[in-house]
Amino acid sequence: MALFSRLRILSLTRNQRHFSTILSPDSKTPLSSKEKTRAALSLLKVENNPEKIVEICKAASLTPETHLDRIVFSEAISKLSKSNNFSYIRQFLDDVRSSRPDLRSSQRFAAHAIVLYGQANMIDDAIRTFKEYHTDVIGSGIGSVKALNALLFACILAKNYSEVNRIYLEFPKIYNIEPNYDTYNTVIKAFCESGSSSSGYSVLAEMNRKGVKPNATTFGNLLAGFYKEEKFEDVGKVLEIMKQKYGIRPGVSTYNTRIQSLCKLKRATEAKALLDGMLSRKIEPNSVTYCHLIHGFCSEGNLEEAKRLFKSMVNHGCQPDSECYFTLLYYLCKGGDFETALTICKESIGKGWVPYFGIMKSLVNGLAGVGKVEEAKGLVAQMKKRFTKNVQLWDEIEAGLAQ
Repeated sequence: MALFSRLRILSLTRNQRHFSTILSPDSKTPLSSKEKTRAALSLLKVENNPEKIVEICKAASLTPETHLDRIVFSEAISKLSKSNNFSYIRQFLDDVRSSRPDLRSSQRFAAHAIVLYGQANMIDDAIRTFKEYHTDVIGSGIGSVKALNALLFACILAKNYSEVNRIYLEFPKIYNIEPNYDTYNTVIKAFCESGSSSSGYSVLAEMNRKGVKPNATTFGNLLAGFYKEEKFEDVGKVLEIMKQKYGIRPGVSTYNTRIQSLCKLKRATEAKALLDGMLSRKIEPNSVTYCHLIHGFCSEGNLEEAKRLFKSMVNHGCQPDSECYFTLLYYLCKGGDFETALTICKESIGKGWVPYFGIMKSLVNGLAGVGKVEEAKGLVAQMKKRFTKNVQLWDEIEAGLAQ
């Protein structure tokens, strides 16, 4: 027994050295957990070999407890599924669970693994993991609503809406699980995404029977679904149910859902009217409100209104995020307003948000096309300094600029 223990320790030590070499071949000092995760994420971005992707993840000793670790899990599964390496996904997630005592009985890891299978469109494996967790860990006791909700969400990720309905109707009874508001909200979201928003009314009725009070998310999902199906009478009906039956007054999240939905329908002017209504009712919009509207007006070609909203946003104390900057920049370049785009670009870079390569290339070429060659060259110089790996690409772009 002592010999077996020594051999096992020796094997583990060799594995640890091997994995440490994978993550930091030039480092002689052990990496912290966070450093391992960051190193793994960096390596995954350029690695395509499925065996090495799995090795990198194992080397990082990932858990679902931290946000950064969950990002690495997701990146790895995304890469493996895009290259159709589904057997590696199955083997990797199963190995992690079976070889790690800390994760074997972890409800959080089981739920996360289920979601990852959904991300890879491997619903059969998601269901298998759910069943194994309930057999191995829970037994015949009360089932895990967290695992059930993860399974429903996995089906949504895989766009398998019929399975959502089946699981919702069957699994709570089979596994002795009492659904909570997250369960009901997920099912409503599935109905609304699949074009069956009216079925959400039956879920509301079930929530009422079970004494589970709907929240803003419940009604937000319903509103988004009815807008998507252009059932505007039902939009009004849902708003009435919110106020009259449940005493929920529309807040900023509800307005944001309605504004985004209208913008998706190319009805940005109506969405802007909702913003005006918010302000008149003393409901403060947030940056999300403005970003939806800016994107909406941009996509309809109304750049002047988008620029006014961008300015108004800042005046109201709301700070645009990187995606808001990038969206406005993309459409300004598309619309030929390169001077305004240059100003917005400088602001964005000043905050540490460098636009995507395609946007920057469009801006540089556009500036050169309107005679602002020096400004274009200035941007190229900045990009070459920041992104040394792309120097050759920028050299080619610079060579094509007018002298």
